[in-house]
Amino acid sequence: MLFNSIEFIVFFTIVFVLYWFVLNRHLKAQNAFLLVVSYFFYGWWDWRFLLLIFTSSSIDYFLGHQIWKTQNPVLRKRLVLVSIVFNLCFLGFFKYFNFFVDSFIGMLTEMNIPINVYTLHIILPVGISFYTFQSLSYTIDIYKKKLEPSHNILNFFAFVSFFPQLVAGPIERAEHLLPQFFQKRKFDYAFAASGGRLILKGFFKKIVIADSLAILVDTVYNNPEAYTGFPMVVATIFFTFQIYCDFSGYSDIAIGTARLLGFDMRPNFASPYFSRSLTEFWRRWHISLSTWFRDYLYIPLGGNRTSTFNANRNLLITFTLSGLWHGANWTYVIWGFVHGLGLIVEKTFNIQKADSASVLVNAMRMILTLIFVAFAWIFFRSNNLSDAIYIITHMFSDIRDYTDPMAMSLKFRGVGLKPEDLLTSVFFLVVLLVMEYVMANDKLRTLIYPNPRIRWAAYYFFLIAIVFSATKNPAGNFIYFQF
Repeated sequence: MLFNSIEFIVFFTIVFVLYWFVLNRHLKAQNAFLLVVSYFFYGWWDWRFLLLIFTSSSIDYFLGHQIWKTQNPVLRKRLVLVSIVFNLCFLGFFKYFNFFVDSFIGMLTEMNIPINVYTLHIILPVGISFYTFQSLSYTIDIYKKKLEPSHNILNFFAFVSFFPQLVAGPIERAEHLLPQFFQKRKFDYAFAASGGRLILKGFFKKIVIADSLAILVDTVYNNPEAYTGFPMVVATIFFTFQIYCDFSGYSDIAIGTARLLGFDMRPNFASPYFSRSLTEFWRRWHISLSTWFRDYLYIPLGGNRTSTFNANRNLLITFTLSGLWHGANWTYVIWGFVHGLGLIVEKTFNIQKADSASVLVNAMRMILTLIFVAFAWIFFRSNNLSDAIYIITHMFSDIRDYTDPMAMSLKFRGVGLKPEDLLTSVFFLVVLLVMEYVMANDKLRTLIYPNPRIRWAAYYFFLIAIVFSATKNPAGNFIYFQF
């Protein structure tokens, strides 16, 4: 069930009415209701997926209690290792089994060693990368004694399967979200209104910008050999903003939906393309995942509290595995590895600090950071490694693409993109970036935001643009559903 679908609007309307107008005085009933509708929401894709999330939740609930009540440090460590191994094997089988088998076959084939191996037709359960990490953080935090185990299995299951963020995050920590299932919730108009604004912003990002940019991106990246030069550059730039608007749009809708139900979830994006270094970018991009890897992988490996070599090694391992988390393809591994290398270079030359007072210097650093991020996205978006190499080597292969307006026009006509559609997409993207810049600037925000006329004009503008775009383009899947 997509957020950007009629089915979800009907579904959430029914949930909202029953949740607040029928069950509002009964916390246990509200939580039981959330569990039922979350399982219904998840089972909408494939009812067989329900067994997986039920099994994962059950095992971690049981292990959490065993870890907490066990005093023997060796046994406690073994129990948390059981949780880690189970969750990672669970994730690894469904997401990476065929990837590693195919890689092994490819390696033997290159060595001229014949082998017959049968792979399995495994369906990737939607959201498995998110809810396994969320459930896994629960047992690890109990092991670290940062959190007591839940004594209410219904609340714990509702926490793991909470439908707003179930299939594409944000990855919520148990210490933040789980206690909210034990607290009586009252409808707060101001809090709900902030959620409504987030939902409107999220739909604008997804429907108006991401889905329109996807037309050119998919055309070029799904058949890169048919193009050279400028269309590739534009498609790469478009994907840079498509993936941001798509994923941050989903996060906005998820967080806003949770607020309408009385739950507070932490932000997942903070205008990442205004970052002046890669270090700053990763503090602003997919915050719930980057902090998860920081707390549960990078720091346990030793973090930066060790030698320079080991610190760089830890950084490279963390980002390479973060790339692998995104998908069973070497393109994701290289994407993570490239970011790891970029961060090592920043730290080696001490250029990660973005504290320059010069507007010009900050602007240059912002542009260079965005160029690096856009370059790395080529690996992320390409269907395979050979496509990524082709795109990189042919982006500037024909200088006429950049000096001959007629040749440039013919290239875009070949892509099938109308000039007015291109200009419309760019216009809405500029509107979004200006809006985010204003909201990130304290002086501008306090000058403009308190004015109700400006706010409501922006709301109506977003709503009209959403309705117009929704009638023009079919609803598209969110990119992070595949992870």
